[in-house]
Amino acid sequence: MFILLFSLLSVESEAQVKSYTREYNDLNFTVVEVHDLAKLRLFLNQQERKTPINYFTNIPMQLAPCEGMLFAMNAGMFHSNFNPVGLYLEKRQAQYPLNLHRGWGNFYLKPNGVLAWNSKQAIILSSSQYTKKKFNADYATQSGPMLVLNRRINPIFMAESTSFKIRNAVGIKDQVLYFVLTEQAVNFYTLASFMQNELKLEQALYLDGSISAIYLAEKDINTQSSPFGPMLAYIEDQSCN
Repeated sequence: MFILLFSLLSVESEAQVKSYTREYNDLNFTVVEVHDLAKLRLFLNQQERKTPINYFTNIPMQLAPCEGMLFAMNAGMFHSNFNPVGLYLEKRQAQYPLNLHRGWGNFYLKPNGVLAWNSKQAIILSSSQYTKKKFNADYATQSGPMLVLNRRINPIFMAESTSFKIRNAVGIKDQVLYFVLTEQAVNFYTLASFMQNELKLEQALYLDGSISAIYLAEKDINTQSSPFGPMLAYIEDQSCN
């Protein structure tokens, strides 16, 4: 009975965070599906010292002894002091406000957007849409630009662009979040095309490029080589005592 129960729990756990590699136009993309939103969190600063966590390997020190990290990824752009460029909401507390200013860089390409979620629902909206949405978020992070809007590729992207970088992004379909990391350097259009045409996502938001990385405990993968500001992580066993 114990063996059967353990097997069933393992299958359920795997169903909640599923990772795989998908080939598209001779390029490889790592995809992580998150089905259980209650186990997805954002991390920025150490709880006691209020200093940046910076690395995936430091996240477990912020957890209860019975909790474990299954997946992590960088979660939005940040300044040189690791503070988020835009909205950052953690445990229902808005630590940094929504940024609607004009500026230079990918974050300010229009439209940029927000990923927000609570234990029951997730949304990805343009920043202007988010200001009008009354959503009770537990966590939220702002980045940009939007890659896919209402199932269409953002028209500002050009297929012939020569700006190639390792990039990561998040998309949504049927209340499942899809986190994507390119395994080769790509331009915005290629990443957006993969998320629209291959994954059939409703909305997709760019998170960052060049430094983008992923942690997958099951496959013993950690590609992080430089420190991050905001990070997201899937934490197992949140209900432990």
